[in-house]
Amino acid sequence: MERTTLDLWVGIFVVGGVAALVMLAMKVGNLGTYNVSDSYQVQAYFSNIGGLKPKASIKSSGVLVGRVTDISLDMERYEAKVTMSLDKRYKFSKDTSAKILTSGLLGEQYIGLEVGGDTETLKNGDELKMTQSAVVLEDLIGKFLYSKAEEPAK
Repeated sequence: MERTTLDLWVGIFVVGGVAALVMLAMKVGNLGTYNVSDSYQVQAYFSNIGGLKPKASIKSSGVLVGRVTDISLDMERYEAKVTMSLDKRYKFSKDTSAKILTSGLLGEQYIGLEVGGDTETLKNGDELKMTQSAVVLEDLIGKFLYSKAEEPAK
């Protein structure tokens, strides 16, 4: 094999490796192929968002329906204000509830939407009234330990 042919194959291998690393970084960074161009924005307030980050997934029945676009602290309510961008193809009722869930035991956090029974649908700028904050593992462990400490010794 000539030197130029070998160099060409090494170059193709390196470019393929770099492309694979870029794809892996986008997957890990949660920057998949979801398009938010045709969407509407809704807000929700949570007392604790745990490890929720911007660009986190929003799922309903396991289907990706949107992304978190912004997280900020509301200084009047002292709660986290989460702005979500939902795909216009998916209409949710006004009484939809939002929960912060975790993929697996220690996986990434996302927002799960559960549809209510209202006939009116969410519009751009609406607020989700029913929310459930993230479950913090340290709080659960602390409650378990304190409940064990309060039990009388046998």
